[in-house]
Amino acid sequence: MILVLSRDGDEHADAVEAQLRLLDAPVLRFDPGRYPGECELSVRVGAGGRIGAVLRYQGAEIDLTRLDAVWWRRPNRPRALRSLAGTATGTQIVEEASGLLADLWELLDVPFVPATPLTFQRGAFKVRQLVLAGRLGFEVPGTLVTNDPDAFLDHYEATSGHVITKRVALIQSMVTADGDVVGRGTRPVRPRDLVEVESVRLAPILTQAMVNKKVEVRATVVGDEVFAAAIHSQQTHHTRVDFRQYDHAHTPITRYTLPPEAAERCVTLTRELGLRYGAIDLIVTPEGRIVFLELNPTGQYLWIEQATGLPISLALAELLAGKVTR
Repeated sequence: MILVLSRDGDEHADAVEAQLRLLDAPVLRFDPGRYPGECELSVRVGAGGRIGAVLRYQGAEIDLTRLDAVWWRRPNRPRALRSLAGTATGTQIVEEASGLLADLWELLDVPFVPATPLTFQRGAFKVRQLVLAGRLGFEVPGTLVTNDPDAFLDHYEATSGHVITKRVALIQSMVTADGDVVGRGTRPVRPRDLVEVESVRLAPILTQAMVNKKVEVRATVVGDEVFAAAIHSQQTHHTRVDFRQYDHAHTPITRYTLPPEAAERCVTLTRELGLRYGAIDLIVTPEGRIVFLELNPTGQYLWIEQATGLPISLALAELLAGKVTR
């Protein structure tokens, strides 16, 4: 049995589950957001430290210690019953349930894609990624993470004002205290922004030297395979700084062949971070240099597959099912 940990309505999970069924691999999707209110989980520790874990969900009883693989896709956190949401009791329930699941996932002796949660959380640290990528031979932009306005200004001057900023945290979207979801992508620093430079003191911000782009490349690593696509972000004003400003009608996405040494670095970096999957963002400069930006351990890929026909869903299914043949 392959367990897919994700929420309802996840098109990526739908696509991979369809491929798994074509491979005759039994698969079950479970959203931890349904625990503990809509299912039961029992974890036992016996003699010699032997662990047992049984999940009862939608009329089925699943022995979690006998799974073949787990895909940590995009699960919700555990939730208390709706009647307890927002109460002190509900908060305690969520913390207790989250603590148990975090413990359990690390104990299961089965392959996880991209990795067990603690491993991929470490793999998502941006500064760590940049350090490892540089040591592997990737070119990386000059980077400063700071909440010191003077250090920020020094970096700005050292790059002649050609600087971008982005969040230190991997996730670009944020949830406000009111429950609203807001985004904070990559932004260039304009001279007028320096009027507010003292606001840098409020929180660390990641700033990098701006890299001139010919195209951007999304390199999706699945096991030992790399599926590379060129995002022609310079063809429209909206996406020149950050392709996640998406202008699909004017931003072609095509298959791209990375030089063998760059593809090998992508696989090695993913492996060094303890991951079996990674969505890597690269820049190809007008001179043909390849610059590493970051790796997302749970990055979306379906839009790349739909635009290019790259068989990423199939590769993930084969990896999960232990049937990698290419």
